[in-house]
Amino acid sequence: MTILHTTSGSPAPQRRVSRRMFLKSSAAAAVAIGAPALPSASSAAGRPGDSFRKGRVIDCHAHLSHHSRATWKADDRKLIEAADKLGIDQLCCSILTPRRPATADGFRECNRWTADGMRRFPGRVLGYCYVNPGYGREALDEVRRCVEERGFIGIKLYNEYTCTEPVVFPIVELAIELGVPILQHASHSHYFVEDQPRMSDGGHLAELAHRYPESMLICAHISGGGDWEWTIKALRHVQNVLLDTSGSVTDEGTVEMAVAVVGVDRVIFGCDSSMTAGVGKIRGANLSAQEKQKILGGNMMRLLRRRKS
Repeated sequence: MTILHTTSGSPAPQRRVSRRMFLKSSAAAAVAIGAPALPSASSAAGRPGDSFRKGRVIDCHAHLSHHSRATWKADDRKLIEAADKLGIDQLCCSILTPRRPATADGFRECNRWTADGMRRFPGRVLGYCYVNPGYGREALDEVRRCVEERGFIGIKLYNEYTCTEPVVFPIVELAIELGVPILQHASHSHYFVEDQPRMSDGGHLAELAHRYPESMLICAHISGGGDWEWTIKALRHVQNVLLDTSGSVTDEGTVEMAVAVVGVDRVIFGCDSSMTAGVGKIRGANLSAQEKQKILGGNMMRLLRRRKS
C-alpha cells in the first residue's frame, strides 16, 4: 500500500480511486482549466431544422451494426446511449458488409439499414452511403438514391479500391455534383496489410484532392493505427482534405500536431466506435476552447452546409 503523510506527520493510507471517481474528477478538472463543456446530447433529438446549431458536437465517423448480428438493435441503442453520456449530439454513420469486397446487393442492404437507423434515431443519426466503386453504374445510382431520396449526408468508401484508381473517379465526380463529402478509409501502415492490399493512405488522398480540387474528402481515423505523423504531413498542402481524429490510438500530441500542420479548420472530431478515447483526446488536447469547438462540430457543420439542394 502506498503511504501518504498528513500535515501532522502521521502516515495515512492512500484512498483507492475508482474509475467512476477518476472520470468525475477529470471532468471537473477539465472545466477548471477552461476545456469547453460538451453540450447535452438530449437536446439533439426531435429538433428538425436545428441540426447545425452553434455548439453542436458531431461524430464524423460512426457505425451502426450490421443486421446479421443477433444483437444489432441493442448495439445501436448502446451507441446512442454512449453518445448521450459523452455529450455527442449527432453521429455520421455507415454500415459495412462483414466481408469485402462488398457486392451490389450487400451495400444496398447496408444502406437500407442505415436509412432505417436514421428513422429510428431522428436527428441523431446522419447517414453515409457505402458503396463499392467497382460496380460502376449500380454504385452511382445507389449514391444518388441515398443522397437525393433518403437524405444521406455523404459517401463512405472502404478498401475495395485505392482511392486513386480510375474506377473511383466517377464516385468523386458525383460527390462534387451533389455537394457531399467522401469519408475514405485510410492508413499509412508500417507493414503490408494482407487483407487490405488496396488500402489508401494520406498520399493517395492528396493525389486525389489535387486531381479534384472541388471535392470534399475526409481522411478517416488518423488515430486508427499506422504512421499518423506521416499521414498528417502528407496532407498539409491539400486544402480540400479534412483529417478525422477517430481511432483507438491515444498517442499524445496527435491532435495538436494535426492542428499545427494543416490548421484547425481542417481537423474534425470522430470516434469510429472508440467513444471515450475519441472524446478524451479532444478534451485533453492543448488547444483553446474555440479551437476545440471547431473540431468538435463547427468544421463538420461548415462541410455539411455545402450540400447541394
